[in-house]
Amino acid sequence: MTQRLDGRVAVITGAGSGIGLATARRFAAEGAKVVCVDLDAETGAKAANEVGGLFLQADVTDEEAVRDLFQRAVDEYGRLDIAFNNAGISPPDDDSILTTGLDAWKRVQEVNLTSVYLCCKYAIPHMQRQGKGSIINTASFVAVMGAATSQISYSASKGGVLAMSRELGVQFAREGIRVNALCPGPVNTPLLQELFAKDPERAARRLVHIPLGRFAEPEEIAAAVAFLASDDSSFMTANTFLVDGGISGAYVTPQ
Repeated sequence: MTQRLDGRVAVITGAGSGIGLATARRFAAEGAKVVCVDLDAETGAKAANEVGGLFLQADVTDEEAVRDLFQRAVDEYGRLDIAFNNAGISPPDDDSILTTGLDAWKRVQEVNLTSVYLCCKYAIPHMQRQGKGSIINTASFVAVMGAATSQISYSASKGGVLAMSRELGVQFAREGIRVNALCPGPVNTPLLQELFAKDPERAARRLVHIPLGRFAEPEEIAAAVAFLASDDSSFMTANTFLVDGGISGAYVTPQ
């Protein structure tokens, strides 16, 4: 494994499972000091212990908690080089606009969009002080495509993440801070497994549209995050970085 992130300090939200956990492992393997943030104390602490990092339990929709977690990361390690703002939810009560209630809409917006706003708001000043940093915000391929099997608030939240990342990437480019939106296709994570368990037909309708014929593994997405975090992507900012198995480029898929 290359050491592209040697000596750098990375904060990962939603680090206890799925893409966040795979990224914590990848960052550590590439030499980074990793701060694992999760609401779940058990999975978050386990992830931090595995990668030799720091665990911080936090509700990323709480402004004071988000401000404190970035300050604690800097207090512990002296700097902040990478923020992977990845926490998100996709609950079953987020469905068609005709059936999704306002409470479900607001809950998804808070976790998926407001948390990213807060994490960027409190990560950027630390990066400004050192004149360099990379922020990667987890959006989704649904930010650039429509779906008839809708998760209306999820799709809207990811579109918001994409637009916000683009604007921040432009605004802070001259200060050495890069902001990119990661747009994964469907990934084999606990969230997707739960969808399969609860509604196999709905999940199968997603799989048929992926040219590669399978879902991504979390490690494949983590590799993309590591690229965006490293100097290998030094001329990339305000970017829509699709890692979707070809789904956004497909008209029809192979039989």
